[in-house]
Amino acid sequence: MKRIALSLTAAIFGLATTVHAEDAMMVPVKRLSLDVANTIAAGAIASCREKGIQIGVTVVDRNGITQVTQRDTIAAPITVEISRMKAFTAANFNAATSALASRADSPVGRVDGLVMSAGGLPIEVGGSLLGAVGVSGAPAGETDEECAQAGLDAVMDDLELSM
Repeated sequence: MKRIALSLTAAIFGLATTVHAEDAMMVPVKRLSLDVANTIAAGAIASCREKGIQIGVTVVDRNGITQVTQRDTIAAPITVEISRMKAFTAANFNAATSALASRADSPVGRVDGLVMSAGGLPIEVGGSLLGAVGVSGAPAGETDEECAQAGLDAVMDDLELSM
């Protein structure tokens, strides 16, 4: 009887171990390299310069933590903080900030540090959120978003190939 109980316990323990072994102890996370983040920021600045606009741009990681911030020569100092908040918002909602505009005057939209106006875009490749880019300084948020998209376009083909 004791032997059967031990065998049963071993079988149950083995089954439990198998089930838990499938649960990952760590999760691999894909991150943008510093060079790629700088290329995105430089691409956004170049795009806005072509339009005669000086901007600030921020690239954040998937958690919304700043990886790169650049401010063009005569862009207003406030563009740095606004671009950071747009990037932070896009990363945390995994959505373009222009798509969140209707939520700006809601309890969520009034959370400190969020900006729900056009100019922030998530960086998503192969179903993985890698981060976000935010741009500020153009007379219209739509132009900020165009420049952010240009920054992403500068690296997107290479990012997709690397997945």
